[in-house]
Amino acid sequence: MARLPKNGALPLRDGVSPSCVALPRLRQCPWPTLLDYLAARLPRIPRAEWQARLRAGHVVDNDGRALDEHTPYLHGQRVYYWRTLADEAPVPFQETVLYRDAHLVVADKPHFLPVTPGGRYVRETLLVRLKRVLDLPDLSPLHRIDRETAGLVVFSVQAHERDAYQRLFRERRVDKTYEAIAPWREGLRWPLRRTSHLREDEKAFFRMREAAPEEGLPANSETWIEPLERLGPQADHARYRLRPVTGKRHQLRVHMAALGLPIVGDQFYPVVRRGPDEPEDYTQPLQLLARAIAFDDPITGERRAFESLQSLSPSCLQAIS
Repeated sequence: MARLPKNGALPLRDGVSPSCVALPRLRQCPWPTLLDYLAARLPRIPRAEWQARLRAGHVVDNDGRALDEHTPYLHGQRVYYWRTLADEAPVPFQETVLYRDAHLVVADKPHFLPVTPGGRYVRETLLVRLKRVLDLPDLSPLHRIDRETAGLVVFSVQAHERDAYQRLFRERRVDKTYEAIAPWREGLRWPLRRTSHLREDEKAFFRMREAAPEEGLPANSETWIEPLERLGPQADHARYRLRPVTGKRHQLRVHMAALGLPIVGDQFYPVVRRGPDEPEDYTQPLQLLARAIAFDDPITGERRAFESLQSLSPSCLQAIS
């Protein structure tokens, strides 16, 4: 319901864009009022909470007019509300804006901060933080990196330019470089190219897995991997450069784990050590960094190249030595 085209004239509230609900056109409507409909169709928010929002003027129509608890159900009406999480825990790490112009914003994201709202995160996301601080209501990420991953995220500033930039990612015309700290394995030939078919793990929705050969599925992911330096007291770990050709969810983490090189700090691969809704351990960040990104700008024609100011810490190996 919240994926409908939104009225861009409606303001942000604390950096959060309004969600949109379209009331269906029905021959016989079981809901006399808007409140009845919202309570029945969006039950994750209790009826008393919907009533309080309506009384406070936090639910509006397409023209921004406040709707109240007595507003009748209107067939085909679009209704907007601002999502909030009263008990949302702060993420105690700060992003850095590396670059900003009329077309792009490039941010250096810390570990543990999601890029976009979802689940238990709304205000504590990179997108909402940047919208609030920069006052850019049309800001939109052109790609994603995992909440656990640190590093570069590129945003489009203007809605009408967004597709031109996103096309670069769809057509694989963006050079992306990551770094990771993971175990060292003898006998591998570098650089190594890993390809496989990635699909959602049927046993855990928050994980991906490589399809087995007997499943007969074509490869849909590709990563180039090479070591940069040996690390640790026993030189049994290394810093790796990862160059993804495709951009599947958790691709780098799955590929490294499948090679017997699970990234240090990974809570999902090769086994689940902590679920997505369990409390965070901020002392053990995933040692994966979106280091650099480069592309030819489809709007200005210039070459764009950005690099993260962050670095992975070999000191993380002390906790596992």
